[in-house]
Amino acid sequence: MKKKIWIGVLLVVVMGAMVLGFTRDEKNFEIAKNLDIYHTLFRELNMFYVDDIDPDKLVKTSIDDMLMSLDPYTNYISEDQIEDFRFMTTGEYAGIGALIGQQNGKIVISEPYEGFPAQKSGLKAGDIILEVSGKETKEMNTEDVSNLLKGPANQPVTIKLQRPGDKKPFTVDVVREKISINAVPYYGMLDNRTGYIRLTQFTADCSKDVQKAFLELKKNNPDALVLDLRGNPGGLLMEAVNIVNFFVPKGEEIVSTRGKVKQWDKTYSATSAPLDTTIKIAVLVNRGSASASEIVAGAIQDLDRGIVVGTRTFGKGLVQTTRDLSYNTKLKVTTAKYYIPSGRCIQALDYSHRNEDGSVGHIPDSLITEFSTKHGRKVFDGGGVVPDLKIEGDQLSTLAIELVTRFKVFDFATKYSNENASIPQPEDFVINDEIYNQFVDYVENSDFKYDSESQEEFKTLMETAKREKYYGLAEAEFEALKAKLEPNLDKDLKEFRKEISELLEDEIVSRYYYQKGAIRAAINDDDGIKKAVDALHSETAYAGYFAPGTVITRN
Repeated sequence: MKKKIWIGVLLVVVMGAMVLGFTRDEKNFEIAKNLDIYHTLFRELNMFYVDDIDPDKLVKTSIDDMLMSLDPYTNYISEDQIEDFRFMTTGEYAGIGALIGQQNGKIVISEPYEGFPAQKSGLKAGDIILEVSGKETKEMNTEDVSNLLKGPANQPVTIKLQRPGDKKPFTVDVVREKISINAVPYYGMLDNRTGYIRLTQFTADCSKDVQKAFLELKKNNPDALVLDLRGNPGGLLMEAVNIVNFFVPKGEEIVSTRGKVKQWDKTYSATSAPLDTTIKIAVLVNRGSASASEIVAGAIQDLDRGIVVGTRTFGKGLVQTTRDLSYNTKLKVTTAKYYIPSGRCIQALDYSHRNEDGSVGHIPDSLITEFSTKHGRKVFDGGGVVPDLKIEGDQLSTLAIELVTRFKVFDFATKYSNENASIPQPEDFVINDEIYNQFVDYVENSDFKYDSESQEEFKTLMETAKREKYYGLAEAEFEALKAKLEPNLDKDLKEFRKEISELLEDEIVSRYYYQKGAIRAAINDDDGIKKAVDALHSETAYAGYFAPGTVITRN
């Protein structure tokens, strides 16, 4: 009897191995077949297509479209994109140290970085780049100009510029340097009890920047810390682990990754002694906080080490690994999902189950799972980190959005800074009546016109009513409402003065005190920071967030 059982088991194993072998062989055959089809198709295109084709461009397009069908984070990095990729992961490159952008068909310096060659050479935000190394920029895009500005460190690059308000262009030789962007552009004390650290990206060694900032703040004996991760798109996973490690005991699990290749599955725990396990923490997040930002916020929440304040985060729970390809190219490929200490994955979109039209949907409610934090609070997976203290994001008016996107705020700040040698310190500078009235005159004299979203929707309603023959029944009411919805620039500039003034203040301050100054100026009017500080300073409110059984609702 036992012999028969063993024979049966052996047959099952052998048959399983055969099926597995057939499946693997079939898959290898399908890969080889399709690669051969692709090769022959490309050969025929190259030989017989009516016009000349660009092989590099055509292949890259086909690769990009193929990878996009998987998820947005699996990317092919061509040889000429390697430097940009290195900058994204290290925060370092060799160049002049300035952001550039395209404005009305011209390449403009958006922001020179403080302490780097562009700023030290006298370049200002708003300067128009006419030529780089003798090459006109008229027909170039920002990427083309950026590539010309980058180059070997300690080598000069000649730039011809036009400053708004000046008639004559001027030429500057800017010596390139190795540019390393500090991931912590600002830290300081919000009051005598509360420290503040702004972290903008998770590049290599950014945890060292956070550590340095925190140790400096510790000299002031704070009992609370606000860690601002709003708008931080993420980056290196290990940097997120290191930052959480500063505030949790050694050995505490922070995040784990799991994927198809099991030997790559890994659990990341705190490996070093912490800097502080008692200071109260509030992590500020918003919709732009993603990936590594969500690891930090989610781990702090799951371990009941602090509170999360703001709006629901982006929901990127996918891990990418970079693989080397031939000819100095790379593949950044999604290899796993990450799971924060409660066991939940905060990935919001389900790329593995696309809709019939190819679109991607959110994780359905039926698949949302409940998890528990260290102290027994209820949290959920399937869509970002939900804050303990929710703050509604302020929506800008249509007028404010139009003034920004059509560069009226930017151009006025350029004009103002060119006409005024200095302004008060960032915390003391305000948009008073005189400055705001100058801005109003500037906008009105530029023939600025705009349509509101309400007006566009109303036009559609009127067209529908006329088509269905209801318009005649309420023509007077329609015309009265049309008059009320008609944008009135004078009225709207007064109605939305507060938010427009804040935009102007940030832009003008950045011209004199750069990124750090803009952050300092914005802190005073920041509702998120105010509410985080209030929660940290209220003993009952702060402790109440960690009560066992508390449910952090998804809505």
